[in-house]
Amino acid sequence: MANKTLIVLRHAKSSWQTTEADQRRPLSERGERDALAAGEILAGYKLDVVLASTATRVQLTWEGATEAGAECADVRFSESVYQAWPGELLGLIQGLDESDSTAVLIGHQPTLSELILALAKPNELTEKVAKKFPTCGLAVLTFAGTWAELAEGAAELARFEIPRG
Repeated sequence: MANKTLIVLRHAKSSWQTTEADQRRPLSERGERDALAAGEILAGYKLDVVLASTATRVQLTWEGATEAGAECADVRFSESVYQAWPGELLGLIQGLDESDSTAVLIGHQPTLSELILALAKPNELTEKVAKKFPTCGLAVLTFAGTWAELAEGAAELARFEIPRG
């Protein structure tokens, strides 16, 4: 059984000083710094695939992360991640190629914390996620099996960070 890692990252802090529609809001200055801090963490992983929302703040979060060392050759920005429910995101993850061992999902609240809490066995870190999964929150879930087998309670929440730059 292959070990899989799913890294769930909430977009960095967005700016409300804009007249843009929700999907096109940019990052705030703090968000830009936090995206770099998230990238420093992601640089420590060999990333096989990134699934990300098409929202500008998500795209800029990934851009900042790459500036700080995160690397992935297969980055997929998808409209379906923008307003997805946890079950829809799980379906996308279950459809990943089994040769991919580490995937990153970059999206929005409240869907991300709901997905994490559904997939992870309860522990001290899940209690923290349940209290608050703030902007740029980063959760690392691990499990043994195939992507298609990932299901409720099948993963271990091994790491929860709130990168701040």
